[in-house]
Amino acid sequence: MIQRGACYLRVSTNDQLEFSPDAQLRAIKSYAQNNDIVIDDDYIFIDEGISGRNADKRPAFQKMIKIAKSKPKKFDVILVHKFDRFARSREDSVVYKSLLRRECGIKVLSITESIEDDKFSVILEAMLEAMAEYYSLNLSDEVKKGMTEKARRGQFQASPPFGYNIKNKKLIVNEDEAKAIKLIFDKFLNEKLGILTIAKYINSLGYKTHRGNPFENRTIEYILNNPIYCGKVRWTPTEKIRRDYYNENSIIENSTHTPIISVEMFEETKKEFQKRKEINRKYYKGTNPQNLHWLNGLVRCSECGRTLVRNQKNYYQCNGHIKGTCKANQFIKISTIEKAILEQIKKDFNSKVELEVKINVKSSNDNEVQIIHEQLEKLKEKEIRIKKAYIDGIDTIEEYKINKQELIEQRDFLNGKLIELKSPKNSEVKSKILKENLKTVYEILTDNTIDMQRKYEVSHLLIEKIKFSKSAHRLDLEYKLYQME
Repeated sequence: MIQRGACYLRVSTNDQLEFSPDAQLRAIKSYAQNNDIVIDDDYIFIDEGISGRNADKRPAFQKMIKIAKSKPKKFDVILVHKFDRFARSREDSVVYKSLLRRECGIKVLSITESIEDDKFSVILEAMLEAMAEYYSLNLSDEVKKGMTEKARRGQFQASPPFGYNIKNKKLIVNEDEAKAIKLIFDKFLNEKLGILTIAKYINSLGYKTHRGNPFENRTIEYILNNPIYCGKVRWTPTEKIRRDYYNENSIIENSTHTPIISVEMFEETKKEFQKRKEINRKYYKGTNPQNLHWLNGLVRCSECGRTLVRNQKNYYQCNGHIKGTCKANQFIKISTIEKAILEQIKKDFNSKVELEVKINVKSSNDNEVQIIHEQLEKLKEKEIRIKKAYIDGIDTIEEYKINKQELIEQRDFLNGKLIELKSPKNSEVKSKILKENLKTVYEILTDNTIDMQRKYEVSHLLIEKIKFSKSAHRLDLEYKLYQME
Protein backbone atom coordinates (compact mmCIF):
# COMPACT_ATOMS: atom_id res chain seq x y z
CA MET A 1 0.00 0.00 0.00
CA ILE A 2 1.39 3.37 -1.04
CA GLN A 3 1.76 5.93 1.75
CA ARG A 4 2.09 9.68 1.55
CA GLY A 5 5.25 10.85 3.22
CA ALA A 6 7.02 13.97 4.48
CA CYS A 7 10.65 14.19 5.43
CA TYR A 8 12.43 16.29 8.03
CA LEU A 9 16.12 17.13 7.67
CA ARG A 10 18.25 18.87 10.26
CA VAL A 11 21.95 19.63 10.35
CA SER A 12 23.74 21.62 13.03
CA THR A 13 27.06 23.43 12.70
CA ASN A 14 28.75 20.54 14.55
CA ASP A 15 27.54 17.76 12.24
CA GLN A 16 29.85 15.97 9.83
CA LEU A 17 29.50 15.94 6.05
CA GLU A 18 27.50 12.70 6.01
CA PHE A 19 24.71 14.46 7.88
CA SER A 20 24.40 17.28 5.35
CA PRO A 21 20.85 17.98 4.05
CA ASP A 22 21.70 16.57 0.60
CA ALA A 23 23.11 13.35 2.07
CA GLN A 24 20.09 12.92 4.35
CA LEU A 25 17.64 13.65 1.53
CA ARG A 26 19.23 11.16 -0.87
CA ALA A 27 19.07 8.41 1.74
CA ILE A 28 15.46 9.23 2.67
CA LYS A 29 14.29 9.31 -0.97
CA SER A 30 15.96 5.96 -1.60
CA TYR A 31 14.25 4.46 1.47
CA ALA A 32 10.87 5.93 0.39
CA GLN A 33 11.17 4.48 -3.10
CA ASN A 34 11.96 1.01 -1.73
CA ASN A 35 9.06 1.13 0.76
CA ASP A 36 6.24 2.54 -1.42
CA ILE A 37 6.26 5.98 0.17
CA VAL A 38 5.63 9.01 -2.04
CA ILE A 39 7.16 12.30 -0.87
CA ASP A 40 5.79 15.57 -2.25
CA ASP A 41 8.44 18.29 -2.66
CA ASP A 42 6.19 20.65 -0.66
CA TYR A 43 6.61 18.39 2.36
CA ILE A 44 10.39 18.39 2.56
CA PHE A 45 11.30 20.38 5.69
CA ILE A 46 14.89 21.47 6.35
CA ASP A 47 16.50 23.23 9.34
CA GLU A 48 20.16 24.05 8.63
CA GLY A 49 22.75 25.12 11.19
CA ILE A 50 20.26 24.65 14.04
CA SER A 51 20.58 22.60 17.21
CA GLY A 52 18.01 19.89 17.95
CA ARG A 53 17.86 20.77 21.65
CA ASN A 54 14.85 23.08 21.37
CA ALA A 55 11.97 22.45 18.96
CA ASP A 56 10.60 25.99 19.43
CA LYS A 57 13.69 27.41 17.74
CA ARG A 58 13.37 25.27 14.58
CA PRO A 59 11.11 27.09 12.06
CA ALA A 60 10.91 24.25 9.50
CA PHE A 61 10.05 21.77 12.25
CA GLN A 62 7.26 23.99 13.55
CA LYS A 63 5.91 24.46 10.03
CA MET A 64 5.86 20.67 9.55
CA ILE A 65 3.91 20.16 12.81
CA LYS A 66 1.41 22.86 11.78
CA ILE A 67 0.78 21.20 8.41
CA ALA A 68 0.57 17.76 10.06
CA LYS A 69 -2.28 19.02 12.29
CA SER A 70 -4.28 20.41 9.36
CA LYS A 71 -7.38 18.69 7.95
CA PRO A 72 -7.59 16.73 5.73
CA LYS A 73 -4.35 14.93 6.55
CA LYS A 74 -1.54 15.81 4.13
CA PHE A 75 0.81 12.85 4.83
CA ASP A 76 0.82 9.55 6.72
CA VAL A 77 4.43 9.27 7.82
CA ILE A 78 7.43 11.52 8.55
CA LEU A 79 10.81 10.13 7.55
CA VAL A 80 14.03 11.16 9.30
CA HIS A 81 17.59 9.97 8.80
CA LYS A 82 17.96 9.22 12.53
CA PHE A 83 15.71 9.87 15.48
CA ASP A 84 18.17 12.46 16.79
CA ARG A 85 17.44 14.53 13.65
CA PHE A 86 13.84 14.79 14.86
CA ALA A 87 14.80 15.88 18.39
CA ARG A 88 17.67 15.62 20.86
CA SER A 89 15.47 16.42 23.81
CA ARG A 90 13.52 13.46 25.21
CA GLU A 91 10.76 15.80 26.29
CA ASP A 92 10.33 17.28 22.79
CA SER A 93 10.57 13.85 21.21
CA VAL A 94 7.87 12.30 23.42
CA VAL A 95 5.53 15.32 23.17
CA TYR A 96 5.66 15.72 19.40
CA LYS A 97 5.66 12.01 18.53
CA SER A 98 2.67 11.49 20.81
CA LEU A 99 0.86 14.47 19.27
CA LEU A 100 1.53 13.22 15.73
CA ARG A 101 0.53 9.65 16.51
CA ARG A 102 -2.61 10.24 18.61
CA GLU A 103 -4.05 13.46 17.17
CA CYS A 104 -2.89 13.25 13.56
CA GLY A 105 -2.40 9.53 12.89
CA ILE A 106 1.12 10.19 11.65
CA LYS A 107 4.13 8.05 12.55
CA VAL A 108 7.77 9.15 12.72
CA LEU A 109 10.18 6.65 11.11
CA SER A 110 13.97 6.56 11.20
CA ILE A 111 15.40 5.11 7.99
CA THR A 112 18.61 3.96 9.71
CA GLU A 113 17.18 2.71 13.03
CA SER A 114 14.72 -0.06 12.40
CA ILE A 115 12.15 -0.36 15.20
CA GLU A 116 9.28 -2.83 15.08
CA ASP A 117 5.79 -1.94 16.24
CA ASP A 118 5.82 -3.92 19.50
CA LYS A 119 6.33 -3.45 23.25
CA PHE A 120 10.12 -3.81 23.05
CA SER A 121 10.27 -1.01 20.50
CA VAL A 122 9.02 1.44 23.15
CA ILE A 123 12.08 0.67 25.32
CA LEU A 124 14.46 0.75 22.35
CA GLU A 125 13.15 4.08 21.08
CA ALA A 126 13.40 5.58 24.56
CA MET A 127 17.02 4.39 24.79
CA LEU A 128 17.83 6.00 21.42
CA GLU A 129 16.22 9.27 22.56
CA ALA A 130 18.17 9.21 25.84
CA MET A 131 21.44 8.59 23.96
CA ALA A 132 20.69 11.48 21.59
CA GLU A 133 20.03 13.84 24.51
CA TYR A 134 23.19 12.68 26.31
CA TYR A 135 25.24 13.27 23.16
CA SER A 136 23.77 16.76 22.76
CA LEU A 137 24.41 17.72 26.39
CA ASN A 138 27.91 16.27 26.33
CA LEU A 139 28.72 18.01 23.05
CA SER A 140 27.52 21.31 24.50
CA ASP A 141 29.75 20.83 27.56
CA GLU A 142 32.77 19.98 25.42
CA VAL A 143 32.22 22.98 23.14
CA LYS A 144 31.89 25.25 26.19
CA LYS A 145 35.09 23.82 27.69
CA GLY A 146 36.95 24.50 24.46
CA MET A 147 35.67 28.05 24.20
CA THR A 148 36.46 28.75 27.85
CA GLU A 149 40.03 27.53 27.35
CA LYS A 150 40.41 29.73 24.26
CA ALA A 151 39.13 32.70 26.28
CA ARG A 152 41.70 32.06 29.01
CA ARG A 153 44.39 32.16 26.31
CA GLY A 154 43.06 35.52 25.12
CA GLN A 155 41.68 34.20 21.82
CA PHE A 156 38.74 35.95 20.21
CA GLN A 157 35.87 33.65 19.15
CA ALA A 158 32.91 35.65 17.88
CA SER A 159 31.90 37.91 15.01
CA PRO A 160 34.21 40.93 14.72
CA PRO A 161 32.87 43.95 16.63
CA PHE A 162 32.53 47.38 15.04
CA GLY A 163 36.05 48.75 14.66
CA TYR A 164 37.59 45.44 13.62
CA ASN A 165 37.64 42.96 10.75
CA ILE A 166 38.63 39.29 10.81
CA LYS A 167 41.57 38.09 8.72
CA ASN A 168 43.07 34.62 9.11
CA LYS A 169 41.03 34.21 12.31
CA LYS A 170 42.66 37.33 13.79
CA LEU A 171 41.18 40.72 14.63
CA ILE A 172 42.48 43.49 12.38
CA VAL A 173 41.72 47.16 13.08
CA ASN A 174 39.34 48.77 10.59
CA GLU A 175 40.93 52.21 10.43
CA ASP A 176 37.77 54.05 9.32
CA GLU A 177 35.60 52.46 12.03
CA ALA A 178 38.34 52.89 14.63
CA LYS A 179 38.05 56.68 14.24
CA ALA A 180 34.37 56.41 15.19
CA ILE A 181 35.24 54.24 18.20
CA LYS A 182 37.72 56.85 19.45
CA LEU A 183 35.07 59.55 19.00
CA ILE A 184 32.51 57.55 20.96
CA PHE A 185 34.82 57.13 23.95
CA ASP A 186 36.03 60.73 23.79
CA LYS A 187 32.55 62.25 23.64
CA PHE A 188 31.29 60.06 26.48
CA LEU A 189 34.27 60.42 28.80
CA ASN A 190 35.61 63.89 28.08
CA GLU A 191 32.66 65.83 26.65
CA LYS A 192 30.14 64.10 28.96
CA LEU A 193 27.60 63.51 26.18
CA GLY A 194 24.75 61.05 26.71
CA ILE A 195 24.79 57.74 24.83
CA LEU A 196 21.69 58.63 22.79
CA THR A 197 23.28 61.91 21.69
CA ILE A 198 26.45 60.03 20.70
CA ALA A 199 24.41 57.49 18.72
CA LYS A 200 22.69 60.27 16.78
CA TYR A 201 26.02 61.98 16.14
CA ILE A 202 27.72 58.82 14.83
CA ASN A 203 24.70 58.18 12.58
CA SER A 204 24.95 61.74 11.24
CA LEU A 205 28.51 60.98 10.13
CA GLY A 206 27.20 58.16 7.94
CA TYR A 207 28.38 55.17 9.97
CA LYS A 208 26.43 51.90 10.13
CA THR A 209 26.87 48.82 12.32
CA HIS A 210 28.28 45.64 10.79
CA ARG A 211 24.69 44.50 10.21
CA GLY A 212 23.97 47.66 8.25
CA ASN A 213 21.79 49.20 10.95
CA PRO A 214 21.96 52.72 12.43
CA PHE A 215 23.53 53.10 15.87
CA GLU A 216 21.20 53.04 18.89
CA ASN A 217 21.82 53.97 22.52
CA ARG A 218 22.28 50.26 23.39
CA THR A 219 24.89 49.95 20.59
CA ILE A 220 26.91 52.78 22.11
CA GLU A 221 26.45 51.34 25.59
CA TYR A 222 27.81 47.97 24.44
CA ILE A 223 30.83 49.60 22.77
CA LEU A 224 31.67 51.63 25.88
CA ASN A 225 31.62 48.46 28.00
CA ASN A 226 33.50 46.18 25.60
CA PRO A 227 37.11 45.53 26.71
CA ILE A 228 37.97 44.39 23.17
CA TYR A 229 38.81 48.02 22.36
CA CYS A 230 41.63 48.20 24.91
CA GLY A 231 43.22 44.92 23.80
CA LYS A 232 41.33 42.38 25.92
CA VAL A 233 38.75 39.66 25.26
CA ARG A 234 35.70 38.84 27.35
CA TRP A 235 33.89 35.50 27.47
CA THR A 236 31.02 34.51 29.75
CA PRO A 237 30.57 30.71 29.71
CA THR A 238 27.41 30.69 31.84
CA GLU A 239 25.18 32.92 29.71
CA LYS A 240 25.00 35.73 27.18
CA ILE A 241 26.35 39.10 28.31
CA ARG A 242 23.18 41.03 27.47
CA ARG A 243 23.66 44.18 29.58
CA ASP A 244 25.40 42.46 32.50
CA TYR A 245 28.85 43.71 31.49
CA TYR A 246 30.44 42.90 34.83
CA ASN A 247 29.15 39.37 35.34
CA GLU A 248 31.28 37.65 37.99
CA ASN A 249 31.55 34.59 35.72
CA SER A 250 33.03 36.55 32.82
CA ILE A 251 36.59 35.75 31.78
CA ILE A 252 38.57 38.85 30.72
CA GLU A 253 42.10 38.28 29.44
CA ASN A 254 44.73 40.19 27.51
CA SER A 255 44.76 39.41 23.80
CA THR A 256 47.18 39.87 20.91
CA HIS A 257 45.06 42.17 18.72
CA THR A 258 45.85 45.88 18.37
CA PRO A 259 43.84 48.04 20.81
CA ILE A 260 41.98 51.14 19.61
CA ILE A 261 42.00 52.94 22.97
CA SER A 262 44.20 52.70 26.05
CA VAL A 263 43.43 50.55 29.08
CA GLU A 264 43.44 53.73 31.19
CA MET A 265 40.77 55.33 28.99
CA PHE A 266 38.61 52.19 29.14
CA GLU A 267 38.86 52.04 32.95
CA GLU A 268 37.98 55.73 33.26
CA THR A 269 35.02 55.18 30.94
CA LYS A 270 33.88 52.27 33.08
CA LYS A 271 33.96 54.49 36.18
CA GLU A 272 32.03 57.23 34.39
CA PHE A 273 29.46 54.72 33.15
CA GLN A 274 28.95 53.36 36.66
CA LYS A 275 28.65 56.90 37.99
CA ARG A 276 25.88 57.75 35.53
CA LYS A 277 24.21 54.42 36.18
CA GLU A 278 24.18 55.28 39.86
CA ILE A 279 22.56 58.60 39.08
CA ASN A 280 19.82 56.98 37.02
CA ARG A 281 19.05 54.10 39.35
CA LYS A 282 16.03 54.15 41.65
CA TYR A 283 17.38 56.06 44.62
CA TYR A 284 16.79 54.61 48.11
CA LYS A 285 15.31 51.50 46.50
CA GLY A 286 13.36 49.46 49.02
CA THR A 287 13.12 52.30 51.57
CA ASN A 288 10.50 54.94 52.16
CA PRO A 289 10.06 56.80 48.81
CA GLN A 290 9.55 60.02 50.79
CA ASN A 291 13.32 59.98 51.44
CA LEU A 292 13.96 60.73 47.77
CA HIS A 293 14.65 64.34 46.87
CA TRP A 294 16.31 65.84 43.82
CA LEU A 295 18.94 67.53 46.02
CA ASN A 296 20.12 64.24 47.56
CA GLY A 297 23.86 63.78 47.04
CA LEU A 298 24.45 67.28 45.67
CA VAL A 299 24.85 69.36 48.84
CA ARG A 300 28.34 69.25 50.40
CA CYS A 301 29.95 70.63 53.51
CA SER A 302 32.20 73.64 52.82
CA GLU A 303 34.54 72.51 55.62
CA CYS A 304 35.16 68.79 54.99
CA GLY A 305 33.62 68.27 51.54
CA ARG A 306 31.42 65.38 52.73
CA THR A 307 27.83 65.09 51.52
CA LEU A 308 25.02 66.49 53.62
CA VAL A 309 22.57 63.66 54.27
CA ARG A 310 18.91 63.76 55.16
CA ASN A 311 17.88 63.24 58.79
CA GLN A 312 14.49 62.41 60.23
CA LYS A 313 13.55 66.08 60.69
CA ASN A 314 13.72 66.97 56.96
CA TYR A 315 17.09 68.65 57.38
CA TYR A 316 20.36 68.06 55.53
CA GLN A 317 23.28 67.53 57.93
CA CYS A 318 27.00 67.00 57.30
CA ASN A 319 27.71 63.27 57.17
CA GLY A 320 31.25 63.94 58.36
CA HIS A 321 29.96 65.59 61.53
CA ILE A 322 27.52 62.73 62.14
CA LYS A 323 30.45 60.29 61.95
CA GLY A 324 32.68 62.49 64.09
CA THR A 325 35.22 63.46 61.42
CA CYS A 326 34.07 67.07 60.84
CA LYS A 327 33.99 69.72 63.57
CA ALA A 328 31.51 71.96 61.73
CA ASN A 329 27.91 71.01 62.37
CA GLN A 330 26.52 72.04 59.00
CA PHE A 331 22.75 71.60 58.74
CA ILE A 332 19.98 73.31 56.80
CA LYS A 333 16.27 72.74 56.23
CA ILE A 334 15.62 70.97 52.90
CA SER A 335 12.78 73.31 51.92
CA THR A 336 15.06 76.32 52.54
CA ILE A 337 17.87 75.12 50.31
CA GLU A 338 15.41 73.92 47.65
CA LYS A 339 13.83 77.37 47.41
CA ALA A 340 17.24 79.10 47.27
CA ILE A 341 18.59 76.82 44.53
CA LEU A 342 15.46 77.13 42.37
CA GLU A 343 15.61 80.94 42.67
CA GLN A 344 19.27 80.91 41.67
CA ILE A 345 18.65 78.64 38.65
CA LYS A 346 15.81 80.91 37.47
CA LYS A 347 17.98 83.99 37.95
CA ASP A 348 20.84 82.40 35.98
CA PHE A 349 18.87 81.40 32.88
CA ASN A 350 17.18 84.83 32.78
CA SER A 351 20.45 86.70 33.27
CA LYS A 352 21.92 88.64 30.34
CA VAL A 353 25.37 88.16 31.79
CA GLU A 354 27.41 85.22 30.51
CA LEU A 355 27.67 82.35 32.96
CA GLU A 356 31.03 80.88 33.80
CA VAL A 357 31.06 77.20 32.91
CA LYS A 358 33.76 74.88 34.21
CA ILE A 359 34.63 72.37 31.53
CA ASN A 360 37.67 70.17 31.18
CA VAL A 361 37.41 68.78 27.68
CA LYS A 362 40.26 67.18 25.77
CA SER A 363 39.77 68.52 22.25
CA SER A 364 38.92 65.93 19.62
CA ASN A 365 38.23 68.55 16.94
CA ASP A 366 41.09 67.52 14.69
CA ASN A 367 39.92 63.93 14.59
CA GLU A 368 36.30 64.95 13.96
CA VAL A 369 37.28 67.36 11.18
CA GLN A 370 39.22 64.58 9.45
CA ILE A 371 36.28 62.18 9.72
CA ILE A 372 33.84 64.76 8.32
CA HIS A 373 36.16 65.47 5.37
CA GLU A 374 36.27 61.74 4.65
CA GLN A 375 32.47 61.49 4.83
CA LEU A 376 32.16 64.43 2.43
CA GLU A 377 34.44 62.62 -0.02
CA LYS A 378 32.18 59.56 0.25
CA LEU A 379 29.20 61.77 -0.57
CA LYS A 380 30.95 62.89 -3.77
CA GLU A 381 31.34 59.25 -4.78
CA LYS A 382 27.70 58.59 -3.89
CA GLU A 383 26.61 61.55 -6.04
CA ILE A 384 28.44 60.08 -9.02
CA ARG A 385 26.76 56.69 -8.45
CA ILE A 386 23.20 58.03 -8.20
CA LYS A 387 23.74 60.19 -11.30
CA LYS A 388 25.03 57.16 -13.22
CA ALA A 389 22.04 55.08 -12.03
CA TYR A 390 19.72 57.71 -13.52
CA ILE A 391 21.64 58.00 -16.81
CA ASP A 392 21.70 54.19 -17.18
CA GLY A 393 17.95 54.02 -16.65
CA ILE A 394 18.15 52.15 -13.34
CA ASP A 395 16.48 54.96 -11.36
CA THR A 396 13.56 57.14 -12.45
CA ILE A 397 13.78 60.94 -12.39
CA GLU A 398 11.69 60.92 -9.17
CA GLU A 399 14.06 58.45 -7.50
CA TYR A 400 17.04 60.51 -8.62
CA LYS A 401 15.52 63.68 -7.14
CA ILE A 402 14.84 61.98 -3.78
CA ASN A 403 18.39 60.53 -3.60
CA LYS A 404 19.86 63.87 -4.63
CA GLN A 405 17.89 65.75 -1.96
CA GLU A 406 18.97 63.31 0.78
CA LEU A 407 22.57 63.74 -0.32
CA ILE A 408 22.29 67.56 -0.26
CA GLU A 409 20.78 67.51 3.24
CA GLN A 410 23.53 65.27 4.57
CA ARG A 411 26.22 67.40 2.93
CA ASP A 412 24.73 70.59 4.40
CA PHE A 413 24.68 69.02 7.86
CA LEU A 414 28.33 67.90 7.61
CA ASN A 415 29.45 71.29 6.28
CA GLY A 416 27.59 72.99 9.12
CA LYS A 417 29.28 70.71 11.62
CA LEU A 418 32.64 71.49 10.00
CA ILE A 419 32.09 75.22 10.44
CA GLU A 420 31.08 74.67 14.06
CA LEU A 421 34.19 72.59 14.79
CA LYS A 422 36.54 75.03 13.11
CA SER A 423 35.15 77.99 15.08
CA PRO A 424 36.46 78.42 18.62
CA LYS A 425 34.07 77.27 21.36
CA ASN A 426 33.95 80.55 23.27
CA SER A 427 32.33 81.15 26.60
CA GLU A 428 29.29 82.77 24.94
CA VAL A 429 28.40 79.48 23.22
CA LYS A 430 28.93 77.51 26.44
CA SER A 431 26.84 80.01 28.37
CA LYS A 432 23.99 79.73 25.84
CA ILE A 433 23.93 75.93 26.07
CA LEU A 434 23.97 76.07 29.85
CA LYS A 435 21.13 78.59 30.00
CA GLU A 436 18.99 76.41 27.75
CA ASN A 437 19.66 73.46 30.05
CA LEU A 438 18.93 75.55 33.15
CA LYS A 439 15.53 76.57 31.82
CA THR A 440 14.63 72.97 30.94
CA VAL A 441 15.70 71.67 34.35
CA TYR A 442 13.89 74.49 36.19
CA GLU A 443 10.65 73.66 34.39
CA ILE A 444 11.00 70.00 35.36
CA LEU A 445 11.89 70.72 39.01
CA THR A 446 8.92 73.07 39.47
CA ASP A 447 6.38 70.82 37.72
CA ASN A 448 4.29 69.05 40.36
CA THR A 449 3.11 66.44 37.84
CA ILE A 450 6.64 65.05 37.33
CA ASP A 451 7.81 62.36 39.75
CA MET A 452 10.79 62.87 42.06
CA GLN A 453 12.88 60.19 40.35
CA ARG A 454 12.90 62.15 37.10
CA LYS A 455 13.72 65.38 38.96
CA TYR A 456 16.59 63.62 40.70
CA GLU A 457 18.01 62.45 37.37
CA VAL A 458 17.95 65.83 35.61
CA SER A 459 19.28 67.78 38.59
CA HIS A 460 22.30 65.46 38.78
CA LEU A 461 22.96 65.90 35.07
CA LEU A 462 23.13 69.68 35.46
CA ILE A 463 24.52 70.39 38.94
CA GLU A 464 28.06 69.39 39.84
CA LYS A 465 27.74 70.26 43.53
CA ILE A 466 26.36 72.76 46.04
CA LYS A 467 28.72 73.89 48.81
CA PHE A 468 27.03 74.98 52.03
CA SER A 469 28.54 77.09 54.82
CA LYS A 470 26.27 77.66 57.80
CA SER A 471 28.62 80.15 59.47
CA ALA A 472 28.88 82.29 56.34
CA HIS A 473 25.20 81.81 55.39
CA ARG A 474 26.43 80.94 51.90
CA LEU A 475 25.53 78.50 49.12
CA ASP A 476 27.93 78.02 46.18
CA LEU A 477 26.23 76.41 43.16
CA GLU A 478 28.49 74.81 40.53
CA TYR A 479 27.07 73.69 37.18
CA LYS A 480 28.38 71.16 34.69
CA LEU A 481 27.77 71.26 30.95
CA TYR A 482 26.06 67.96 30.21
CA GLN A 483 24.19 67.59 26.94
CA MET A 484 20.52 67.38 27.89
CA GLU A 485 18.66 64.65 25.95
